[in-house]
Amino acid sequence: MHLAQLSLVEFRSYEIVDVALEPGVSVFAGPNGQGKTNLIEAIGYLASQTSHRVAIDAPLVRAGSPRAVVRGEIVRDSRKLLVELEINPGRANRARLNRAALPRAREALGALRTVLFAPEDTALVKGDPSDRRRYLDELLVARTPRFAAVRHDYERILKQRNALLKTAAIAKRGGGHAADLRTLDVWDGHLARTGAELLSARLELVESIRPLVDKTYESVAPGGGPAVIEYRSSLPPESVTSSDRALLEAALVATMAAARAEEIERGVSLYGPHRDDLLLKLASLPAKGYASHGESWAFALALRLAAYELLSADGGEPVLILDDVFAELDTDRRERLAELVSRAEQVLITAAVPADIPERLQGARFDVMAGEVTRVR
Repeated sequence: MHLAQLSLVEFRSYEIVDVALEPGVSVFAGPNGQGKTNLIEAIGYLASQTSHRVAIDAPLVRAGSPRAVVRGEIVRDSRKLLVELEINPGRANRARLNRAALPRAREALGALRTVLFAPEDTALVKGDPSDRRRYLDELLVARTPRFAAVRHDYERILKQRNALLKTAAIAKRGGGHAADLRTLDVWDGHLARTGAELLSARLELVESIRPLVDKTYESVAPGGGPAVIEYRSSLPPESVTSSDRALLEAALVATMAAARAEEIERGVSLYGPHRDDLLLKLASLPAKGYASHGESWAFALALRLAAYELLSADGGEPVLILDDVFAELDTDRRERLAELVSRAEQVLITAAVPADIPERLQGARFDVMAGEVTRVR
């Protein structure tokens, strides 16, 4: 799989731009602040319908414009597919495949698969559990696009349940009408069913990717491991002994029932996939708080490279995107990374200083300056 053409209209700093791409390595070079990351952000958005930089769509639309368009021509197994996303902040986004409108934008997920590594990814090691949950869920969706709907349903149900718990908490303190706990029972069932589906998929994903993370960390930072990942559920450990959905659903129902008084007291859902974490360890110590900056960088890179290997093994090698990565690596790790990624079908790299990029990755070169993208070789 590779991206053959990228077209942007009113996206970030670009009023309009068209970039023709080829398999192999492409380097986008230019000073900071000229739009390099905007290009690869658009490609990542085309694949996942999320940004690796912001949580909402509004900043993606050029100032003063009502909407933005991201369009890509994808080549997979010698077949071409045109994907177009219209970003409408405050309203539903739209999607088209081969110029045919889709009922929902998320139905375009899976047309393009990417793995993007950026400086922000150190949050996978140093940041909050939400960063690591997002890593798992985005990889789930990349492998199986229907999980986008599962995530959406879970978040909707969680919001409704939290609203009921908050109402019950206010009523208990004498400040409002009592909540109908029968309604809460219904939402408990919805949350348990959808949460079990998401939790089961995460557990299976972690089992699949665990050996790949250790392998890729050893490739990037030999001798620094082992790099270990463990899924930490908010449920009691004895209730999470397998990824069986029926067992997990029963465990969620039982845990919420036992914790109802506490949840009403606090007015929030305390158990479920939204409270889970992915623990990262280096040589038996938690990476968060113990890993150096270089080790954190290497671990985050290992997580992304492991995702790349897993998606490639599924079939349909993803586009690999490296945003300003080489500036943070010493010479030895640059060469090791270059060796790992040079065999990929398509690698897109951004760099402020082209000399930072190892020789073996000096492919097609695009200069990016003030909203203009020019191919120079």
